[in-house]
Amino acid sequence: MPTGHDVIHGYLRTLDSSPGVYRMLNAKAEVLYVGKARNLKARVSNYARPSPQHSGRITRMILETASMMFLTTRTETEALLLEQNLIKQLKPRYNVLLRDDKSFPNILIGKEHPYPQIKKHRGKRSEKGSYFGPFASAGAVNRTLNQLQKVFLLRNCSDSMFESRTRPCLLFQIKRCSAPCVGRVTPDQYAAQVQDAERFLEGKSTEVQAQLAAQMAEASEAMEFERAAALRDRIRALTQVQSAQGINPRGVAEADVIALHLEGGQACVQVFFIRANQSWGNRDFYPRTGSGAEESEILEAFVTQFYDDKEPPRLILLSHPVENEDLVTALLAERAGRKVELAVPQRGEKAELVENAARNAKESLARRMAEGAAQSRLLAGLAEAFDLDAPPRRIEIYDNAHIQGADAVGGMVVAGPDGFVKGQYRKFNIKGEAGKQGDDFGMMKEVLTRRFERLLKDDPDRKTDAWPDLLLIDGGAGQVSAVGEILAGLGVDDVPYIGVAKGIDRDAGKEEFHRPGEPPFALQRNDPVLYFVQRLRDEAHRWANGAHRAKRSKAVGATPLDDIPGIGAKRKRALLAHFGSAKAVARAGLSDLTAVEGISEAMARTIHDHFNER
Repeated sequence: MPTGHDVIHGYLRTLDSSPGVYRMLNAKAEVLYVGKARNLKARVSNYARPSPQHSGRITRMILETASMMFLTTRTETEALLLEQNLIKQLKPRYNVLLRDDKSFPNILIGKEHPYPQIKKHRGKRSEKGSYFGPFASAGAVNRTLNQLQKVFLLRNCSDSMFESRTRPCLLFQIKRCSAPCVGRVTPDQYAAQVQDAERFLEGKSTEVQAQLAAQMAEASEAMEFERAAALRDRIRALTQVQSAQGINPRGVAEADVIALHLEGGQACVQVFFIRANQSWGNRDFYPRTGSGAEESEILEAFVTQFYDDKEPPRLILLSHPVENEDLVTALLAERAGRKVELAVPQRGEKAELVENAARNAKESLARRMAEGAAQSRLLAGLAEAFDLDAPPRRIEIYDNAHIQGADAVGGMVVAGPDGFVKGQYRKFNIKGEAGKQGDDFGMMKEVLTRRFERLLKDDPDRKTDAWPDLLLIDGGAGQVSAVGEILAGLGVDDVPYIGVAKGIDRDAGKEEFHRPGEPPFALQRNDPVLYFVQRLRDEAHRWANGAHRAKRSKAVGATPLDDIPGIGAKRKRALLAHFGSAKAVARAGLSDLTAVEGISEAMARTIHDHFNER
């Protein structure tokens, strides 16, 4: 099949100067590259003839191209948006790809309750309230929440717990909450605390501190020394919060600082979040560089993909210029519904922020490369110890967690050349009888059946990296035999699997390894590969146990009201507050149910019929 410049040249006759998106495919019809163009004919003509300006990456891509596909758009902005959607969907080899599937947490001060709750929030902003963020990590949010509770004494308990309190909880005793649940603070006083917290998170900490100082002076003059001491403690806590925020730029109220370091064909991008003149943490990313893209192309791809599902701030500070800056700016402004500025500062405080982010990117990439080298040695050792054909690039480790069959959960963790791949972790709620009976073999069968049936459905030709090169199962010969039956039944005969049993005395370091049709064997106690396998097994154990605890905790707080269509958190609170318990709701008549605020006659009938049918 012909490939290269001549194939690309053949498409020029049918192209015009419209904007759009093009795809370059190899002889196997696999997408090599997705690109956008202001003028499709002009862009494709650049690939149609050899040029010394082409990098080695572009030259390799052209030589592999056997066909092309085109989509025209009305504007170049639409082409950019379509290009990024196709890149995320198709993951072409020569495109820069941001491998990130996590949202960023925010702080939410709810507005659906007379005494608003302050809490961490992640995901869609569907709940009514004031959102502050994003923060770089859950740890950054938790630290800020911890300090804010010391200063503003806002509650963090759930609404159901709030309604059920008859006396203050421990947080009141340690001066982290003003106990609105039992009336230790009036609604107006609590509203003032909420307003102060919002002003602080908006960057008006100086005003808040001055106001608290004035209140302390007034309390002292009125000889209300206990209140004055409490205000003094809050001022001290506020000072501590301000000093613990890290880099606090005076001249930058709201910005994301994005810096790139490129070395040895690998890239690290550091993102610092500046909100309300405070640093709310940073996160590092390691985008795939498309076999050797330049800084400007990597940053453009990163920025457009990063803000695909996140609202961009008003200012984005960059370490390098991006390609098509006007186009990227227009796209971000369209997503935000307001003006967004991209800048590459050269001096002053903004340049110092970018320099700091770039230094962090360089150091993070150096650590990652060193860890990657060590990880590669461990994977090579693993292949040798377990007689694999090659070092595995994707290891899946499975474990189950339950208490006598209750709340059974299966867990899968993933590891590879870059360490643990937490975005690929999965939880499986055990649905079959095996979970109820506490049958570990049956639970493992259910988990692996569901996992590989999905793989066979989504990627039967194994074109993606979702297929594992090695399975590690927590268990011995029985579990290994069960896994063999499952894979054979699904027609998967080329994925190696190994059972990791505790061994003699169930002692760490005495693990036995089980392979199908072979006697168990062990590794030397000081073998680095043994420590590596222990880490993999322990991570799977931690993940499965965490999923089990979360499921058990949710089950503890569940009530029969959760099963009724149309009963959400608000109506559930109203019913429990009115009747006292779910059992009392079940006994209530239609007239009693309609007396509850928010319960219509139709909803009362639904509730009544639900319990009567039962």
